[in-house]
This record gives sequence, structure tokens and C-alpha cells, in this order.
Amino acid sequence: MLSNLEIKRYVVGLFQSNCYVITDTNSKKSAVIDPGEMIPSLIDYIQANKYKLKYILLTHGHLDHIGGVEELREKTGAPVAISSYDAEMLYDPELNLSAMGYGEIKVKPADILLNDGDILYIGDIKIEVLHTPGHTPGGISFKIDNILFTGDTLFKGSIGRTDFPGGNYEEIINSIKDKLLMQDDNTIIYPGHGEVSTIGYEKIHNPFLK
Repeated sequence: MLSNLEIKRYVVGLFQSNCYVITDTNSKKSAVIDPGEMIPSLIDYIQANKYKLKYILLTHGHLDHIGGVEELREKTGAPVAISSYDAEMLYDPELNLSAMGYGEIKVKPADILLNDGDILYIGDIKIEVLHTPGHTPGGISFKIDNILFTGDTLFKGSIGRTDFPGGNYEEIINSIKDKLLMQDDNTIIYPGHGEVSTIGYEKIHNPFLK
């Protein structure tokens, strides 16, 4: 892992979603990945370390990954970035599934629409966008050096659900095989739910990838 990369994980909300703060410690520039719920300790952590939040990055548009977006954007002024294919999910409770009875979530439109192959930077740290659809049409993973933030595409020992609107089982399997499993076996996976894994571990142990 890059010596100047700091990763802080928070487990948030009813669905126990992983929210990550990633920081270039040299420049003190940060990004938050998937703020599913706004928690005071996240803001306290950023402010206490005098980090500058440069991006709010979303792996996809479901309620448990976007619930804290608006408050975080208001408090920090950081732009919100999501796949162009999932952009409407931010402000449509039917699409982001919050209309199912969890309290409707309506987020203002994203500031940045991401596509496969896009590159973002926090300080000297390069973030590559990988389009990994299947859980949602615009599911994306973020690659930093030998690290992948996979959202709800790939978990330790499992994969994302495909029975929600816009989900597609064949697509998610192809995304994993074509975009994720081609990475080095030592690549570390930080998923949208659950514990950290590696590409090598998933190749051997994930029953969905046999």
C-alpha cells in the first residue's frame, strides 16, 4: 500500500454499510467513499486532522450508500461524484430504494459524472474509475495502486445482489471477472459491506466465482 495513503473505515446505518475516508497524508487532501449515513465522528475526524475533503465518491446510488451525502456536501463543500448511469438514483426514491419504507432520500444532482477509465487525484494519489455494473447499471469500483474499493460488486466470499431494479447477474459476474479478478492476487478489496479481502482469496474461496 502507498505509504502516504491513509484509510479510515466507518460502519454506518441500518444496513451496516462501509464508509471510507481516504487521505493523502502528504497534502492532507481526502475523499469520502459512500457516506451511507452522516455520523458526527466522521466530520470530527476530518476536522481534527485538518484534512481538506476534495471529493465525495459514490460506488452506486442505493440508499445505504448515499444517505449522508447531502449533509456532508453542505458541511464541507466537496463535490459529489457518481457514475453517469446511476445519476438519477440520487434524487429518485424509487430508484435508490428509499421509497420502500426507510424514509425517502432525495439528494441534489451530482457535481461530477464518472465513466469507466476516468482518473481523479487527491494530492499525489491517483484514483482510477472502473465501471463494474450488475448490482446497479452504474456500479463502479475505485482503484488506488493495489487497492480496490468495490462497493456492492464484490464482497468477501460473496457478490452484490442482482434482484433489485437494474440488477443483472450476468453483468455482475462479467464485471468481476473482466475488471476485478484480472488485478494482482495481492490486491486488497475494501467492500461496501463486510470485511476486507484480497483478489487471491476471492479466486479460491468465493463460491460465486467458481
